[in-house]
Amino acid sequence: MNDSLNAFCRDSDAYLEGAPDGPLAGLTFAAKDIFDVAGHITGCGNPHWKATHPPAERNAWVVQQLVDAGAAMAGKTITDELTRGIFGENAHYGTPVNPRAPQRVPGGSSSGSASAVAGGLVDFALGSDTGGSVRVPASFCGLYGLRPTHGRIRRDGMLLQAPTYDTIGWFARDAATFARIAPHLLDSDSTGQRPTNLIIAADAFELAEPAVSSALLDAVASIKPLFDTVATLRLSPTSLEEWAGHQQILQSREAWESVCDWLDEVNPALSFEVSDRYVTARAVTDAQVATAQAGRDAIIARLNDVFATAPTVVCLPTTAGPAPPLAQALSARRRLRRRNSALTSIAGNTGRPQLSIPLTEIDGLPAGLSLMGNRGADEMLLALAQEIAAAPTTAQ
Repeated sequence: MNDSLNAFCRDSDAYLEGAPDGPLAGLTFAAKDIFDVAGHITGCGNPHWKATHPPAERNAWVVQQLVDAGAAMAGKTITDELTRGIFGENAHYGTPVNPRAPQRVPGGSSSGSASAVAGGLVDFALGSDTGGSVRVPASFCGLYGLRPTHGRIRRDGMLLQAPTYDTIGWFARDAATFARIAPHLLDSDSTGQRPTNLIIAADAFELAEPAVSSALLDAVASIKPLFDTVATLRLSPTSLEEWAGHQQILQSREAWESVCDWLDEVNPALSFEVSDRYVTARAVTDAQVATAQAGRDAIIARLNDVFATAPTVVCLPTTAGPAPPLAQALSARRRLRRRNSALTSIAGNTGRPQLSIPLTEIDGLPAGLSLMGNRGADEMLLALAQEIAAAPTTAQ
């Protein structure tokens, strides 16, 4: 493969043939370098991690499911270090190219997977989503990308960052290919109930840049006829930024506990940004965790009420804006991360599925519209995405 996008790990030759008679035969995929492949070291975006861990003894469950279904794994893709980034820039291995905006970041931490799919190197790719690491690159690269219901896809054989938030998702360029993958990972043939109620999350659209909000609301207008009722609602009684703060505390504590022993023993070289996040995580107190957990419980209760009238879909911007430029100042990145986290934390805190679909562009730059369902409504979202893609009024 001629990887001109720097999407694939150059220090790994992991490759797997798919079962020749499987339903996914003829499709190729890539796997973020946090998923085990037997006989290969899972590098997790950091050379010190790779140097201090042995080769995997077996394939990650999700990888094995796909090759058993006939898909061929073309290789492993670059990830932000230990999945602790959201923009896709890796200080050790470089930044995968965003094929839809080459002078801008691809989004992370599933950066290489999104790059490989957007650039046509593979048909689909695996990523993980803890705080937005599938949804954000899907939005930045103009792809379909799902954060599934928490717990729907088995996580055996992958790096865990924050277990109560970690999920496995995937990318594809079109809705039909995207949906073909689902039965093999979600372990279900169900298409789910057809949604009848659409809720437009007003406070989420207020967080987006005005041009993004306007373009996405135009896209929402084109899909309203697919629903019986449409309502506009503020999701948070306080602010979505407060909701994101609860996830930051809880995710930081879990992320620190996941790797603190390795960090203490190895003292690895980390980028400034990733190192800063671990320093912050180490300082989280038990009192902060207790407060954040109470906040998370309140968020779950609030979203339970929102989804009480079934079947309901909530729509919101996937990201606050298009992909930012490469090598942007860290201060600007922090502001953008806070706004993006306020959007991604809604599904993250409540364990609900969220699908980013590529419905619009702003000055040629992709911006995703997200559809969020109730827990277990993953198949409903996938079916809805195919219906939207087929609708003659939808411009993509």
